[in-house]
Amino acid sequence: AQATKMSTNDEATGSKQARLSNNNHKDSNGTAGAGGDATSKTRDKVALITGITGQDGSYLAELLLKKDYEVHGIIRRASTFNTTRIEHLYADPAAHKGGKMKLHYGDMTDSSSLVKIINMVKPTEIYNLAAQSHVKVSFDLSEYTAEVDAVGTLRILDAIRTCGMEKSVKFYQASTSELYGKVVETPQNEQTPFYPRSPYACAKMYGFWIVINYREAYDMFACNGILFNHESPRRGENFVTRKITRSVAKILLNQMEYFELGNLDSKRDWGHAADYVEAMWMMLQRETPADYVIATGETHSVREFVEAAFKHIGREIVWRGKGVEEVGVERNTDIVRVRINPKYFRPTEVDLLLGDASKARRELNWQPKVSFLQLVSDMMDADIELMKKNPIA
Repeated sequence: AQATKMSTNDEATGSKQARLSNNNHKDSNGTAGAGGDATSKTRDKVALITGITGQDGSYLAELLLKKDYEVHGIIRRASTFNTTRIEHLYADPAAHKGGKMKLHYGDMTDSSSLVKIINMVKPTEIYNLAAQSHVKVSFDLSEYTAEVDAVGTLRILDAIRTCGMEKSVKFYQASTSELYGKVVETPQNEQTPFYPRSPYACAKMYGFWIVINYREAYDMFACNGILFNHESPRRGENFVTRKITRSVAKILLNQMEYFELGNLDSKRDWGHAADYVEAMWMMLQRETPADYVIATGETHSVREFVEAAFKHIGREIVWRGKGVEEVGVERNTDIVRVRINPKYFRPTEVDLLLGDASKARRELNWQPKVSFLQLVSDMMDADIELMKKNPIA
């Protein structure tokens, strides 16, 4: 979606978007957030987060607000206002106002909006989490993925320099374990060669290297966090882990009989997003910038995730058949609960990702707190509650 200039004429009276804008004194710069005049405050800790409405952005904003940061986030202008994950961070969530969080309209494909926001906010830390982050979707939207994930990173780095802030801002780039793709060694660490297997991974590889290039060329404090898969109850519904927990919750509540998946044997290193955003913050507290792998060091298959989700509701899944004919059957009832649909296979599959976060443990003193089974349980509990309240969610 392209960034659009602010206008009160196209906001329906009484809409959430209009309420937010009116309650928070929208200014000519497109600010749509909570709080007073940012320029009049003591500004010792000011963070700007792109992708603040996403899973990671919401947890990061939460963390930084607890650490007494002034938090600014960039959101895209859209017909619907997707701030569900961060509404609780306002002092008055119903009115979208109060507190130390401010939102600004902008877009990673619009460099002028990035320059304007950075110049106005004057952040001390920038966390670039905005991305088209769905691997399968990147094959359908390859050009858009490159614009946002690759060139978007360049735009924000250039915006920092345009504002003359390359010596005063610390920059975090959300990189990804998908860079390793067709892995050449296991586990993967900061020295493991990349072999991207999707347009998303290729775009992220450009982002990774342009961060290093600007760090070396302009002496910027810029670092990459190579984060392995991290999930939570706030994970997007089109990602496999959330699809599983939502579907199993629906089965428990008799709202669904079965669901479909792709590659059951794909293995990932899954952690909790709340743990991983803490690592992002830790990277920017160091005196010198460096790149870090963030991972649990454990690998689990999609099949294991399914089994754990069903176990959480007291049911056991057994597998029958092979290939696309394989099904997951509930042991006690013999009802088919999981089927394979080839449309969910990726054109080029990534079979195994397993991270070695030794450097982060050693230099950042970071380690994951949430186990795999606790992660599945947290997601299941949240989705059961969600489906009870809203079966069509």
